[in-house]
Amino acid sequence: MKISRRITGALALTAAAAVVLAGCTSRNDTGATPAPGATESGGGDEQVTVAFVPKLQGIPYFEAMNTGGQQAAEELGFEWLYQGPTTADAAAQADIVRSFIQQGVDVLFVAPNDPNSMAPLLQEAQDAGIHVATTDTDAPDSVRELFISQASVQGIGEQLTDSLLEAMGGSGQYAIVSCGETAANLNAWIEVQEAYTASEYPDAEIVDIVYAGEDQAAATQMALDLMNSNPDLTGLIGECTSSAPGVAQAVEDAGRTGEVFTVGLGTPQAMLPYLESGSSSASILWDVEGLGWLTGWAGVQLANDGDLGDTSSISNEALTDVSYDEATAELLLGPPTVFTAENAGDYDY
Repeated sequence: MKISRRITGALALTAAAAVVLAGCTSRNDTGATPAPGATESGGGDEQVTVAFVPKLQGIPYFEAMNTGGQQAAEELGFEWLYQGPTTADAAAQADIVRSFIQQGVDVLFVAPNDPNSMAPLLQEAQDAGIHVATTDTDAPDSVRELFISQASVQGIGEQLTDSLLEAMGGSGQYAIVSCGETAANLNAWIEVQEAYTASEYPDAEIVDIVYAGEDQAAATQMALDLMNSNPDLTGLIGECTSSAPGVAQAVEDAGRTGEVFTVGLGTPQAMLPYLESGSSSASILWDVEGLGWLTGWAGVQLANDGDLGDTSSISNEALTDVSYDEATAELLLGPPTVFTAENAGDYDY
């Protein structure tokens, strides 16, 4: 079992320079000594700066990624910067990316809300001499040098389907409450779910797919509407970490626990009450802090022209299944994890 570890040491924060946004960018200056020749930029004394722009700041999922990135910075001796929009808005995210470009960070990671609109900005960053990459969510039609994938698209899509249909008895109607309509990772998983349901569960049917943004309350209302408009519905999937608890809450609010089954991509602590109550049968995810840690490690490799395929240099003992596909420039964290009432409490995010 991969148990997440929180950083217990204090991290000194300094205000980021040249930020064009109102508000500040967190610079997590760990004060750690870089490994010889590993994290210094240009042979000087300055630490490598690795910036990460999530889809949305303030939700447990991306805050857990931030914790993992901070831990990597402390252990490996680089500077970790973290700033995201307060709503899942592509334009607001673009403003933050522009600020990091102006700051001249060494490496820029983005989990794009809209991969297509982000592509020109990644080109702008690359033109400015910044290494550009994606993590958690890809922008495949961009100049990104690397995508860090939390688990394989096929593996996530199939596991979501299997977990729900097992609870539903292998048949019935279900619906999907997704988040952003343009999120590449969510849409890729849904494509797998559609094909896998059709091929492996001929007595099951996806009757609707709706989009709640990154708004848990909206996901709850949409799930209630789906149950009301589809009386034969016996399953719901929450496709992201805000809609997963949202659909489970809807089942509880409707008093239909044990009649309508839910699974989703939720963080363990957010899902634990629903897993214990039975309104959620399973949560499919991965080591989120580990994904943040791996993002930091990969940033150092990019900044120093390191070998991304040499995963033996990963010092985090929890990350034992990392692999790199040179053909697609994808770094894979590992297989998905199934959280249940029995193991979700072992994780602290």
